[in-house]
Amino acid sequence: MRRHPTFLIIVLGFLNALTPFTIDLYLPAFPQIAADLGVAVSRMSLSVSVYFIGFALGQVIYGPLLDRFGRQRPIYGGLAIYVLATLGCMTTTSFEGLLIYRFISALGGSAASVGAIALVRDHIPAEKAARAFATLMLVLSVSPLLAPSIGSLITTVASWRAIFAVLAALAIADLALVMFAVPRTYSPDPTVSLRLTPILRTFRDALAQPQFRTYTLAGSLSFAGLFVFVSGSPAVFMDGFGVGPGGFGAIFAILAGGMILGGQLNHLLLKHFSSELVFRRALSVQVIGGIAFLALSMTFDLGKWATVVLLFVFLHCAGITYPNAAALALKPFTKNIGSASSLLGFLQLGMGALAAALVGVLDLTGPLPMAFVMAICSTAGWILLNSTRRSSSEEVGEQTSG
Repeated sequence: MRRHPTFLIIVLGFLNALTPFTIDLYLPAFPQIAADLGVAVSRMSLSVSVYFIGFALGQVIYGPLLDRFGRQRPIYGGLAIYVLATLGCMTTTSFEGLLIYRFISALGGSAASVGAIALVRDHIPAEKAARAFATLMLVLSVSPLLAPSIGSLITTVASWRAIFAVLAALAIADLALVMFAVPRTYSPDPTVSLRLTPILRTFRDALAQPQFRTYTLAGSLSFAGLFVFVSGSPAVFMDGFGVGPGGFGAIFAILAGGMILGGQLNHLLLKHFSSELVFRRALSVQVIGGIAFLALSMTFDLGKWATVVLLFVFLHCAGITYPNAAALALKPFTKNIGSASSLLGFLQLGMGALAAALVGVLDLTGPLPMAFVMAICSTAGWILLNSTRRSSSEEVGEQTSG
């Protein structure tokens, strides 16, 4: 059973879901944590930013380690660091301590995400990788539906510190899954250097690969809309439209469901069309949706549900573009897959974080900041994809079956 593709992908999905659970589970406890540590609630957002910084750095650290030492050992080490740092978050008595432990836990936890992507390419044939990544996205997308509600329940029946105990237990469960449910098929490559110059050369070589560069950058720009939504939606719906915490959670779940439906639609589309074609068409629809969102935000006073519908369309497309972009970006590699997948994750996270930061910089009100950044990112991805279409088609070929 452990070699059955569906079972394996579900296991890797749980492994990949550690980071979104780490981010989403403790959000409802912000007021309680702030009061206990003696800081303003607004400062709690720093703990999210610190985690993203550590997670981005971890992406580029674990890639070479996964190639040099095999998949399991770096994942074991990363999860062990995560568990210890998360227990530090649980026991800390200062806000500064919380920030430090969150940063360390991000460095450790990123091994789970990088490892999950590399393991997909180890066990799933390249021509089926897009469907595998879509299933991975399905498991990943469930976390925004569950984590805030679970976190709210925990804070109701226990202290906020119990949330970090739950996260540590989740990491231990992931560790057991990797140990007992993931077959060992990748042989460590002792030729992979851990010195900085060769590592940077490996990343440079990956970026020099036209297919990797094209689909990584275009896919990251498309997927940046998710980061924009997460960072901008509380201000739009709770401050702008006056939605309460419960209502915001319901809206968040609806829009997360849009991404899940996108992943399921992708499964159906890939039975009839090539991954390249599905990615291009979904990105085109996303561009149209982003531009429509921007135009309507500038022209009309958009209401709550009109904003929800437009965001649903945009995020639905992101649920289709993400798995195809990841599969196509990694398809050319038979060696240094761990390094390539870590660079892929780093660029996705980095570009998404920059897009999210841009929302806060813009001195605009209502849905307009989100709409502006989403339209810019998706359009930039579409332009980049089509400007390199000739070189990409030479690498992967144009397939229009179906």
